[in-house]
Amino acid sequence: MDREKDEGSAVVLSSKVIAIGASAGGPGILLGILRQLPATVPGIVVVQHLSQGFTAWLSEFLNSQCRIKVKEAANLEPVCNGTVYVASGGTHLSIMKGGQGYYLKCGGSDLRNGVCPSADVLFSSAACAGKDGMGIILSGMGRDGADGLFKMYQAGALTIGQDQASSPVYGMPYEAKKAGAVRIECTPEQIVDQILSFSGRED
Repeated sequence: MDREKDEGSAVVLSSKVIAIGASAGGPGILLGILRQLPATVPGIVVVQHLSQGFTAWLSEFLNSQCRIKVKEAANLEPVCNGTVYVASGGTHLSIMKGGQGYYLKCGGSDLRNGVCPSADVLFSSAACAGKDGMGIILSGMGRDGADGLFKMYQAGALTIGQDQASSPVYGMPYEAKKAGAVRIECTPEQIVDQILSFSGRED
């Protein structure tokens, strides 16, 4: 596992970007998805509603369990293949397009939909990737992420919502679906398949 992670950690800027938003019930779902992904997938940027400090623990735990590298996001960091970037608690995280790839912007602590970091902020910024973007909204309470995911949808991104049967809390996915932001609704296992397909892999 460590060798594959090391090999996949070479600095290869992502030509595609995957944005994930989650809240209540999200960490377990995230683990189930990320631990199945190879080190060749595009960069993944995650907003998980957690307090400051807990996101560092989550990043370290996920990193210990996955073949791909998982870390807390740093300001102006390039988005690279085979790496998952987790928003720090209490700080918004967004994606910028520049040069030959994508970069992260960390900043701002104002509450959006009552939370920070906000999935809406992440998804809205990820719309810059157009059809090279993928947005995934997982289990969570409230409607954070619905408006931002709709912007990704309008930009041509593949947008996915976790289905009701597999969601511990079907709030955020439902609100996104109601807003017309979800192209495909599926289980976590099917989300893995969608990520691999989006990445250009069939197995």
